[in-house]
Amino acid sequence: MKHYELQLDISADEYLAWYAGSARYVLARSTGGQTIRFPASLLQRFVTPSGVHGTFVLSCDDAHKGARLQRKA
Repeated sequence: MKHYELQLDISADEYLAWYAGSARYVLARSTGGQTIRFPASLLQRFVTPSGVHGTFVLSCDDAHKGARLQRKA
């Protein structure tokens, strides 16, 4: 299993573009420097009126399938 730590700072307007369907994937840089692409739908449960903000851990299998996103405590 692979894990990537992400610091996200996405405004509500930016997320709305993903939610409206103009983009299906989020492109982010991990704290380790890798560029990571993951489904925007993984962010849905973390959206607040100001957007999505905080540190998250993206987990996936070695084939980069079965992605799961969790907020880091």
